[in-house]
Amino acid sequence: MNRRPAVFLDRDGVLIEDTGYPHRPAEVRWMPGAAEAVRRLNEAGRYVFVVTNQAGVARGLYAEAQVHVLHGWMAGRLAEAGARIDAFAYCPHHPEAVLPAYRRDCRRRKPRPGMIEDLLAARPVEAARSFLIGDRETDIAAAAAAGIAGYLFQGGDLAVFLDRLLAR
Repeated sequence: MNRRPAVFLDRDGVLIEDTGYPHRPAEVRWMPGAAEAVRRLNEAGRYVFVVTNQAGVARGLYAEAQVHVLHGWMAGRLAEAGARIDAFAYCPHHPEAVLPAYRRDCRRRKPRPGMIEDLLAARPVEAARSFLIGDRETDIAAAAAAGIAGYLFQGGDLAVFLDRLLAR
C-alpha cells in the first residue's frame, strides 16, 4: 500500500466549538472553515483522523453510545459539504471518573499518544509528514509523544489556519 500523510484533528475546539461536553447534534456549533479544511485535506490525499478525549462519558454526563451518534452525525454533515473523516478515535476514560468502569489512566487519553499510535498502526500512514491540530497543550504533548508535529489552534477559521500550515 502507498503510504500517505495524515492530519489528526482534535474535535472540541478544533472542528466544533468546545461548549462544555457537547454530545448532541443540536449542541454542535462548527468552527468556521471546518468543512473546508477537511475537504482540502481530502483533496490533498491526506488521511483525516479525529482524536478526542471524551471525559463526559467517565463523568456520567452521557453514554458512550452518544459519542458514536455524534460522530456519525458529524460525518454526515461533513459528507454533505464534500468532506470526509477517515476515522474517529476517542477515549472515554479518566483517572478520576465518577463511573468505576471508566476510571483508569488509559494510554489513549491525551496527553498520552495511544489514539494516534493506534491509527498510525492501522493505516499506511507516512508519519514523518503527518501532524496534529489541537486546541490544548495536552493535544500537542500527545502529538510529540507519538513522534509527529503538533500545532496549537486558538480559534478563528480552521481553513485559514490550515492554509498557513500547508504553506510552510
